[in-house]
Amino acid sequence: MAELAYEETFDCVQCGYCLPACPTYLTMGKETHSPRGRINLVKMAAEGHISYSELEGPINLCLGCRACEVVCPTNVQYGKILESAKEVIQEDKKKRITKRAKLFQEFVFDKAIPNKKMLHTAGGGIALYQKSGLQKVARKTKALNILPENLRAFEKVLPNVEGLIERNKRGEHYPAELKPAFRIGFFTGCVMDTMFSSINTQSIKLLQRAGCDVTVIKEQTCCGALQNHSGETEITKKLAKENIRAFEKYEFDYIVNSIGGCGAQLVEYDKLFENDAEWADRAKRFAEKNVDISVILGQLRLEFEKEMNKVVTYQPSCHMSNVQKRVNEPLNLLKSIPGITYLELPNKDMCCGSAGIYNIVNYEESMDVLDEKMKHVGKVSPEMIVTTNPGCHLQMKLGVEKEGLSDRIEVVHIVELLAEACGVGK
Repeated sequence: MAELAYEETFDCVQCGYCLPACPTYLTMGKETHSPRGRINLVKMAAEGHISYSELEGPINLCLGCRACEVVCPTNVQYGKILESAKEVIQEDKKKRITKRAKLFQEFVFDKAIPNKKMLHTAGGGIALYQKSGLQKVARKTKALNILPENLRAFEKVLPNVEGLIERNKRGEHYPAELKPAFRIGFFTGCVMDTMFSSINTQSIKLLQRAGCDVTVIKEQTCCGALQNHSGETEITKKLAKENIRAFEKYEFDYIVNSIGGCGAQLVEYDKLFENDAEWADRAKRFAEKNVDISVILGQLRLEFEKEMNKVVTYQPSCHMSNVQKRVNEPLNLLKSIPGITYLELPNKDMCCGSAGIYNIVNYEESMDVLDEKMKHVGKVSPEMIVTTNPGCHLQMKLGVEKEGLSDRIEVVHIVELLAEACGVGK
C-alpha cells in the first residue's frame, strides 16, 4: 500500500524561498499551488485533516519541474514528497473509478506506451498523414476543428515524423570513426523515437564521429517517466527492472540519451529501489552510467564543417538542470559551435510548461506558464531557440506559433544544430 512521504515534509520550514522559483505559484498566485503549500497539504492529508481528493487538484497542477529543490536552503526532497502524493492519489482513485476506466489506464501505461511496435505504427501513421497531403487537406477544410483545443494546437507544431522505412534503416551497432574512446549503449526512449527518431539517429552518428562505439540494444524499453509522474509506481518499477536487466548484460562505459525528461528518470532508478535489497545496487550502478549526450560530446572533440551564423538562446530542460544536474554541459557545447551568437534567456531556469503530458492534460495552466516564458523570449529576440528535450521543443514551438513568430524564430534540438554544423545527416 502506498504511503505519503510524511517524515520528509518536516524538512520544510515554510521559509518561502521556493515561491519565486515556482512557475505555478507565479501564474496562479495561490499558496496551494506553491511548493510549501503543497508540502503542507501532504502533511495535512497524512494526518487525516484533508482527504486525498482534496489533495489531488494542487498536486496534479504541479509541473514537477523541481526548481524548488535547487533554491531550498534545507534540501527538502520535494520530488520524493510529490511522487508519494501522486502514488497515493492514484491508488485512491482506482478504488473509485469504474473497472473499465481502470483497465484503460493500465492498458495505456503498461501496454501501449512501452510497446515499440504500437508506437512505431502510430509514428508511421503520422508520417503518412503529413506526407500524403492529408494534413494540408485537413487544415484547409478546417476538419481539425472537431478536435479539442489542446490537440489542435499541438497538431500545428508536429515535427516531420520519419516513416517506417526511414526508421527501420537504423542499425544496431555503429563503430567509432576515430580511435574508440567510449563504449556507448544508446537509449532511444519511446515517444522520442516515435516523434523525433531522426534526432536519435543524428545523436548516434555524432557520438560515432566523436570516437564512440555505439550500440542500440533491442531489449530496452520505456524509461517509465510518464508512468511515474502519473503515480503508477509499480509499472515504473517493472519497466526499470527490464531496462536494468537489458543493459547490464553489456559492458558499456555509459548509457547515453538525448532526452532531458527520460534522462532524469533513468538517473533516479536507484531511488525506486532504495528499500529493495535485491535491486538497490543494480539500480545504482545503472543510474550512475546514464548521462545526457552533451556530457559525452563535451569530453570529446567534434570536427565542425560549417559556421552556423545564428543568434540563439537556450531553453534548459528542467529535468536536465534540476534532476540530472547538467547545467553547463549543454550550454558549453552550444557555445562551441562556430558562428553562434549566444544571448542568455532572462529567467531561463523557469519551466516552459511542458512537463511530460502536463501541457495536454492541463492545457490552459500550461499556456499561462508558456506565455510568461515567451515574454522572456521577446526580450532577446533570437533567430533560434535551442532545447535539449522533445517536450520543451514542442512547447517552445507552440509558443513561437502563438506569438506569430514562426517565420522569424526557429526551434531546434541541440543535436540538430550540432549535426548540421558537423555535416552529419539524418
